[in-house]
Amino acid sequence: MSARSTTTTVAIVGGGPAGLMLSHLLSCNGIDSTVIDTRTRAEIEQTVRAGILERDSVRLLVDGGVSDRVLREGDEHRGISLGFGGADHRVDLHGLTGASVWLYPQTDVFVDLATARERDGGDVRFGVTDTAVVDATSERPGIRFVDSDGVATEIRCEVLVGADGSHGVCRQAIPDTLRRDYFREYPFAWFGILCQAPPSAPELIYNHSEHGFALISQRTTEVQRMYFQCDPGEDVDAWSDDRIWTELGKRVGANGYTLAEGPVTSKTVLRFRSFVCEPMRYGRLVLAGDAAHTVPPTGAKGLNLALADTRVLAECIERFLRRREANALDEYTDRALARVWKAQHFSYWMTTMLHTLPEATPFDVRRQVGELNSVVSSTAGSTYLAEAYTGWPTA
Repeated sequence: MSARSTTTTVAIVGGGPAGLMLSHLLSCNGIDSTVIDTRTRAEIEQTVRAGILERDSVRLLVDGGVSDRVLREGDEHRGISLGFGGADHRVDLHGLTGASVWLYPQTDVFVDLATARERDGGDVRFGVTDTAVVDATSERPGIRFVDSDGVATEIRCEVLVGADGSHGVCRQAIPDTLRRDYFREYPFAWFGILCQAPPSAPELIYNHSEHGFALISQRTTEVQRMYFQCDPGEDVDAWSDDRIWTELGKRVGANGYTLAEGPVTSKTVLRFRSFVCEPMRYGRLVLAGDAAHTVPPTGAKGLNLALADTRVLAECIERFLRRREANALDEYTDRALARVWKAQHFSYWMTTMLHTLPEATPFDVRRQVGELNSVVSSTAGSTYLAEAYTGWPTA
């Protein structure tokens, strides 16, 4: 059976925050788009994701007309705590840079964007299957799929955007001979929990101790998100609530913190790596977000990088289509990668400074404490952390 054929100006594969934000920004510039995603909207909404938003990510949501809910329901954090050496050390993000971050779950960012696209009449199609890229290097690339009603469909466009995550089809459409993949695997993972308890601290705690790394975050006034370093093969079923709280308490208690405990409602092991795909363009196909790069969660850069991609890409697509600047898409990959590699360095630095490597010696652990002391005892060191954590401006 032949596929039903339609056209659009920009086809976007991936209906997560990156794909929906790009579609919204293009719409603001009068450029139509179609977004597809293999997941249903309900599936994406039910995927629990933490979220620390940089200042410019918040501005993008609010000033871009998506939603101001982040200001009403999100929590502004003006600092973070680094726990090490038996004590708490606060980094005053706002005092050092004039910028804050907002605790606002990625799930809520998605809901805001999906609602805005629906409000504005955007063409977003969830629950498709069998996606495949076609003719990426032609002037009319396309995407084939079976829609949620079982109808085979082909969409042709002027620009095709892959925002379909690290396991999507778009990156694989770039030939191996033209694609360079850079990555680093980490020999540890995070054991993450959601629990019913009040917040243990007003801001995030990044905790380093000889017992291993822990991150104490929040979700709401009644539900909290916490992590501790573990083996990638850890069995979540082997961890009772009592064992989890004992382990977390041992790690953060070494630096004087006390946790508010409660029933654990969710347990998961989060594996991660550093990854960058170069280039981020192949013909009329361009990549954005996790399709092109992933970072360890330690620096809170994943979602923010994806949103930063869309700001640059929306501008470059507008120049490519409206002003007929042939090199605009090439400029996108150069500009996006400049920020990506800065974020890769920051995330790697935070990760290796705070986590205990499996083969670490007592010297290595003490050296990490020295590095952390160098950061908090120096205005220049603290300012670098604050600038990177709150986000670099996007030109």
